[in-house]
This record gives sequence, C-alpha cells and structure tokens, in this order.
Amino acid sequence: MPVAEKKTEAPSQFTPYQPAPGEEYMNDKQLAHFREILLGWKQDLMEEVDRTVRHLQEEANNFADPADRATQEEGFSLELRTRDRERKLLKKINETIEKIDEDDYGFCEACGVEIGIRRLEARPTATLCVDCKTLAELKEKQLGG
Repeated sequence: MPVAEKKTEAPSQFTPYQPAPGEEYMNDKQLAHFREILLGWKQDLMEEVDRTVRHLQEEANNFADPADRATQEEGFSLELRTRDRERKLLKKINETIEKIDEDDYGFCEACGVEIGIRRLEARPTATLCVDCKTLAELKEKQLGG
C-alpha cells in the first residue's frame, strides 16, 4: 500500500511574485497571484481525495490472516486521518479565497500590518504576521498547549 503523501504543505509549483518598485501591497495582480496558488493547492488536495477513495475501494480485501487484516486497517486509518487534516485545510483555503474576494487578504488579523508576500507564498492561508505568530506560539508553549 502506498504511503499517503503529505499535501498539507503549500504548493511549490509557482513562480514567486516579483513586485515592481513602489507597487501597492495586495493590488489586483498580487491578489490574482495568491488566488492562483490557492486554487492550485485546492485542486491538488481534491485529486488526492479522489485517489484515496479509489485506493480504498480497490485495495479493500478481507484477509483471512488477522495480522494482514490489522496491517491493512492501520494503513487505511492513517490514510483517512491524513485526508481529514486535508479536509480541514480545504476549509481554510476556501475561507482564504473568500478573504481575497472581500479584499481583506494579506494583513495580520491581530495587529493589521502587512503579512508579506514571501510569508504568504510559503503559507498562503497565514492570518498572522511573523511577530504575532511567534508571540502566539510562545503563549501557547507557556500555557502548556
């Protein structure tokens, strides 16, 4: 059985955006760039869901040996957990596309500063700038979370 691929990473198949000197942050070109990245990522995840469904249907065997059956079930369980994480990610991608549609994308939800093009290319669904994200992680660590 193939090991489930990790698709929760932002896609790496895009050309980094090169802003022109003095270009306004999150202009129409930049928003289109991120929409394209998000839609591509969403498409990749949807294709992976389809592959998983086919795989589970094709590979479902009723093994006589309990160890073989347990191994298969564990593999299926791992694959389904991965798909569940991806389902949550799809929801976040859709919410991010809505933010682009509402012209409310690219700014930190905590402090309002620009998140930055490179950070958004690394994690297109980011909602916090690096400073606020670091602070949130430190607070979470201190609270034992």
